[in-house]
Amino acid sequence: MIRTRVLRQWRWRWIVALASAPVLVASVVVGIAYGKGGWYAVNVMLRRGANVWGDVSPDDHRLSRGIRLSLAGQRTPDAPEPVRWHQVATGLEVAELPVRVGGQSVDALLLSRIDTARYRFRVLNRPAGDRDVGDWMKATGASLVVNGSYYGRHGTPDTPVVSDGHRLGPASYQATHGAFVVGGPGGQGGARLVDLAGLDWRQAIGGTSQAMVSYPMLLGADGHGRAGGTDERWLANRSFLGQDGAGRIIVGTTRDAYFSLPSLAAFLPRTGLDLRLALNLDGGPVACQKVSAGGYRRDFCGRYELAVHGGRLQLLWPLVDFRRSALPMALVAVPR
Repeated sequence: MIRTRVLRQWRWRWIVALASAPVLVASVVVGIAYGKGGWYAVNVMLRRGANVWGDVSPDDHRLSRGIRLSLAGQRTPDAPEPVRWHQVATGLEVAELPVRVGGQSVDALLLSRIDTARYRFRVLNRPAGDRDVGDWMKATGASLVVNGSYYGRHGTPDTPVVSDGHRLGPASYQATHGAFVVGGPGGQGGARLVDLAGLDWRQAIGGTSQAMVSYPMLLGADGHGRAGGTDERWLANRSFLGQDGAGRIIVGTTRDAYFSLPSLAAFLPRTGLDLRLALNLDGGPVACQKVSAGGYRRDFCGRYELAVHGGRLQLLWPLVDFRRSALPMALVAVPR
């Protein structure tokens, strides 16, 4: 009888131990994630799914046709067709520009054109990493949301930022590319892009209500891009900001990952968008653009990022694909 009772006790202890093991493991993993990246890392892991780099070959089936063509050296698209804008609300137009190589569709530019007199912009940061592109739209009442500039492992800005009048990001920073700014000294000036070549970024964002430094400059004030020296095999979904001859802000996001940064910089002047300046934002799975206005809906987030690490071609892919990527940095356009 005593032996039977002892066996039963040990059996229950094993059951309890086995049942508790996943909780213990999860707690340890959460603790490690928090130690490395705070709540941003925890939210990414538990709510968004983690991403890992994995080796691929240039003809891997997981790569899109556009990526494979670009890796094969076919980096000059056909002459683009005219952009056909559609007004979805006063001051907000949308278009989709196909990108073809040898007549084959390899990518597309998802475009939005915004009248700065009709929309106000906000540069926003949420280090917790608990908002995706849709969450930002709900929280701000925006008609357009696009991912912002780069951020660190804790979800905080990696570049100088002004959000609703508050300075964020590093105080010491070397910037030679560009910035998006709203306002200026004395509250003068609307939303615009600034080429930082030969200009101190502190002067460019000083007195602004919203600002965001980013890189590289895809089209500078001299009519040339400054993406040279970037590995042509770094391919990703990309987002960018442009300013046209009428002062309107153009938001662009690529549907695929055909473009390297140098090839995108070379393509933009050919698009007929009348761009005077163009600035790259963050890319890869965080390259997101959502538009909701006048019955029109666009809801897109990137899928691809490919790079060379230690001489190996690697693709970023979701280890566990729960939801869209969090956007610690976002740029929103709200109707005035």
